[in-house]
Amino acid sequence: RDYYASRGLGDVYKRQVLIIIGAVNWGLIGFFQFDLVRVIFGNMSMFSRIIYAAVGLSGLYALSYFGRIRSAM
Repeated sequence: RDYYASRGLGDVYKRQVLIIIGAVNWGLIGFFQFDLVRVIFGNMSMFSRIIYAAVGLSGLYALSYFGRIRSAM
């Protein structure tokens, strides 16, 4: 049974976009000391905290990919 067929692809893509946003932001911080989320949404404003939390939760969810990849083999 295909995991992505059983769930809406929209959920998967939303999580992937959040993971990519987090990766790009951390890359900018690491290479240029530039925090894009802070520049756009303010220094730890409520909305920037929501963005950081959503990215973090998406990253934690992405850890479960490893179990699904292994069980699909």
